Amino acid sequence: MITEALHYLATLPVTGKANRRFIRYSINLWSRARRCSREWATHEENSRTAILSAMDGLRQKRTALVLGSGLLRDVPIDALSKSFDTVVLVDLLHVASVRLWLHAKGYRNVRLIERDLSGYDEVAAGQNADPLGFLRTVPYLDFVVSANLLSQIGRGVKQRIEAEQPNGMPDDTVARLLGAHLSGLAALPCRTCLLTDVSYAVIDRNGKTHEEADLLHRIAPPAARANWSWPVAPLGEESADYQIIHKVIAAY
Repeated sequence: MITEALHYLATLPVTGKANRRFIRYSINLWSRARRCSREWATHEENSRTAILSAMDGLRQKRTALVLGSGLLRDVPIDALSKSFDTVVLVDLLHVASVRLWLHAKGYRNVRLIERDLSGYDEVAAGQNADPLGFLRTVPYLDFVVSANLLSQIGRGVKQRIEAEQPNGMPDDTVARLLGAHLSGLAALPCRTCLLTDVSYAVIDRNGKTHEEADLLHRIAPPAARANWSWPVAPLGEESADYQIIHKVIAAY
């Protein structure tokens, strides 16, 4: 707990005021990733491999942009930095440990941007959601990765709607924003790579499934080139009797 508290305090001053409320979630994710590093290793390696496969054969490698860069555990940042002139990492916030690690590694061509990628505020204002519209202003963009972000957008939007009731948001807000993210990626004139978990199951230690859910709210993702299971909460993480397994796809 002391380590988490120090990490929180270190992240606070380097995070914009609008996004400071998300720091605790990011620190909790950082902490879980450390505890579950062995169980998450295959998922992280599969994610990095998919990104490398997606960028293979690109004729131009000027700017690469990663949406939902997070802790960078699932992003081959070294290969991206060496391959592209500029690498842009976009997320709600970038925790202090990630900032320090990037600085220590000397990645001088890596840029960090804080941005809400959900499109929630546009829908709240009665506008058509275009959460990835800003990518049209990024010069020399040759590669875009959505890194295990899509389902997190759905989760965050759902929680925000529930917390702000009554707020007049349309009933289909979550599905609308997930669809906007996918259509935004599909419309880009450059190479893209989508990594996302699409469903989860709660399974007991005997292998019996007790609960399943669609994480994309019936929005169909593009055809997958690869898929795998990710033990987001292995046995002992949230319960001694149950584990939570997510199904992940890679589309590029």
